[in-house]
Amino acid sequence: MTTWHTIRVRYRQIGRTFEARVPDDRYILQSLEEQGIELPFSCRNGACTTCAVRIVSGEIYQPEAMGLSPQLQRQGYALLCVGYARSDIEVETQDEDEVYEQQFGRYFAKGRVLFGIPLDED
Repeated sequence: MTTWHTIRVRYRQIGRTFEARVPDDRYILQSLEEQGIELPFSCRNGACTTCAVRIVSGEIYQPEAMGLSPQLQRQGYALLCVGYARSDIEVETQDEDEVYEQQFGRYFAKGRVLFGIPLDED
């Protein structure tokens, strides 16, 4: 049985807030788009950080969010393209570069990596 939840999205980049009802068995981004709410996205596969949000309240289930480290997920970040609402939620869009820097910034400008991201931490 499908359960519906209210989502409130503060879209920081344009200074608007949207509210909608989304089912718990469909991706949040897809559900919002079907209601005419357009938010940033790119891959739709959970591999990038374009659709990243910070969870203000509520719970998002995101088992396919490979674009976010477990640490960032514990800090309250989620990817709407592969996220399912598990309660009423409030989220705030993030700048992709901010999230990307939090996730990968430790590898850049450190003098250890010449090309790409290292496969281990040595």
